[in-house]
Amino acid sequence: MKIVYLTAGAAGMFCGSCMLDNSLARAMNRLGHDCMLVPVYTPIRTDEENVSLDRVFFGGVNVYLQQKFPFLAYLPSWLDASLNNPALIRRLTSKAGETSPKLLGALSVSMLRGMQGRQRKEVIRMCDWLQASIKPDAILLTNLLIGGCIPELKKRFPSKIFVTLQGDDIFLDMLPEPYREQSIAAMKRLVPLVDKFIVYSHDYGRRMASLLSIPLDQIACVPAGIDTSDFQQGSNRLQSKNDSEVQPLTIGYFARMAPEKGLDLIVDAFIALSKHSLSTLLGQGSRRSLPVRLKMAGWMGSQHTTFWEEQKRKLDQAGLHDRWEYCGSIDRAAKVEFFRGIDLLCVPTSYQEPKGLFVLESVAAGVPYVQPSHGAFPELHDRLNAIDLEQSSTDVPADQNRFGRLFKPHDVNDLIRALSGALDSVSISPMPKREIVKVHQEIGIDRMASRLLDVIDA
Repeated sequence: MKIVYLTAGAAGMFCGSCMLDNSLARAMNRLGHDCMLVPVYTPIRTDEENVSLDRVFFGGVNVYLQQKFPFLAYLPSWLDASLNNPALIRRLTSKAGETSPKLLGALSVSMLRGMQGRQRKEVIRMCDWLQASIKPDAILLTNLLIGGCIPELKKRFPSKIFVTLQGDDIFLDMLPEPYREQSIAAMKRLVPLVDKFIVYSHDYGRRMASLLSIPLDQIACVPAGIDTSDFQQGSNRLQSKNDSEVQPLTIGYFARMAPEKGLDLIVDAFIALSKHSLSTLLGQGSRRSLPVRLKMAGWMGSQHTTFWEEQKRKLDQAGLHDRWEYCGSIDRAAKVEFFRGIDLLCVPTSYQEPKGLFVLESVAAGVPYVQPSHGAFPELHDRLNAIDLEQSSTDVPADQNRFGRLFKPHDVNDLIRALSGALDSVSISPMPKREIVKVHQEIGIDRMASRLLDVIDA
């Protein structure tokens, strides 16, 4: 099957959506299909082999300029081509996070209008190229926000159109009015043209069905997966050979350094935990009484500099300057090493996360998690605990806390309670290899790709 997969780059940022798109394209090709990953807006940045084309449609520079200066839509094609150069786009969009919300809103509405928008020429260019080069059996879009081209794709190709929904609502909520409502109205007009929408959790499917008036039978849920090939089971920091020399436990945060990911919440919880030993919080029977550390990694946009300075100030005022670490935006090898160096993962998102890939990465590395009980996390939690493992495989009972715990969203006190309990029950026994294989098979990207192909081929 020939599949064209349109993925939206994130202006040089490590982006969970485009990294997952890249992993899925690789997996579908491994499974014997011809999947072409085509970037729009900007080139994608991945932490594994990048299989996307070395060209960009709807280049971020072009669509921005055409929105701001409509006469540029009449530039000759040779000049357009130079503005769509991937290297130029990377350089000029490095501070895309600083784009005016008003301009971003107007641009979003225009892009969703497709052939009636200011970027009409970009729609024609991409469709001409697809018509001359590929003739796909199926076309998959990474989100509906880039769906303004769907009417023209429907007009030119007999291919089925599939659209993933994975954070569209978060972007919409960033737009000022009237652009948010205008964008939603434009997206609703595209819904009947889509053969199937793909979501990674039933919760997100229900919420997007309500927002965009999508019939529930037009939505298919495909559980998320990751490439587990280079993850190893278990933290190396749990305990020394001498049981009496228990090392300090490390809480890990791996996500964008941003308010919506709950960075301030984990900082506040960490400060509270550090004011008391875990034996005080949990009772004298606790086997964990040493100080806890916090290790953070993830991309930080310039728009969040003030927010980050505030978090550092709180940590320093609490006297914790030597007990936290920020590793920056890290590549895949460093990410695997990051998970090897933590004992517990917590990314207490304030919004309802549609995927939660960092939870799967944590589980693949054998590291338990503490996550809010909203968005995709409850489904992920139930899915993981449904894996058929032998109860004797770990020193943790086969209950609903086998891989991690959930807490009440936005409740720092409940987060502290969950973190305390999780740290106290961290296993020091590695999971047997046969059980690791079962876990990795369920959360692996090939399993996800097979499920996605079943939907596309139905």
